[in-house]
Amino acid sequence: MKIARVKLSDRAAAGIYPDASGPEIERIVEQSFDEPIEWVRVLLPDDRAGLEQTLRRLVDEEQCLLVLTAGGTGPTARDFTPEATRAVLDKELPGFGEIMRLNSYAKVKTAILSRATAGVRGCSLIINLPGRPTAVAECLPLLLPAIAEALDHIAGFRPKLRS
Repeated sequence: MKIARVKLSDRAAAGIYPDASGPEIERIVEQSFDEPIEWVRVLLPDDRAGLEQTLRRLVDEEQCLLVLTAGGTGPTARDFTPEATRAVLDKELPGFGEIMRLNSYAKVKTAILSRATAGVRGCSLIINLPGRPTAVAECLPLLLPAIAEALDHIAGFRPKLRS
């Protein structure tokens, strides 16, 4: 199963600090699915056009079944991940963002500021995750059953979840 993880951060892309969200995404996914995973790793500065181009390439050319973004979902001027994602989607699946906000709000009241979304492009699923590794660890496991179901519907492939 080919999966892309895309971290959006001006500072991480500039080498000011390492990307910790991407490795956390990989850890959770690899512990959760039985299938062997081929990872495509992308680290981008906060650039909407660059993200749109990258999402199209990962789905249309590299044929990643699943693309997980981390970062850029807040309310600041440099946060545009949901807009870039919506620009490339065929169908939006807002329930992914809704469940992450609902779960996170119980722990952090500012979680309602997240604008994360998800959706389908072709036979691929794109999901916006929070940028912090701790938030990835809280949110991504909640999504795994829906990810498996969505991939079954859109790609005809259902990854097996470990129990």
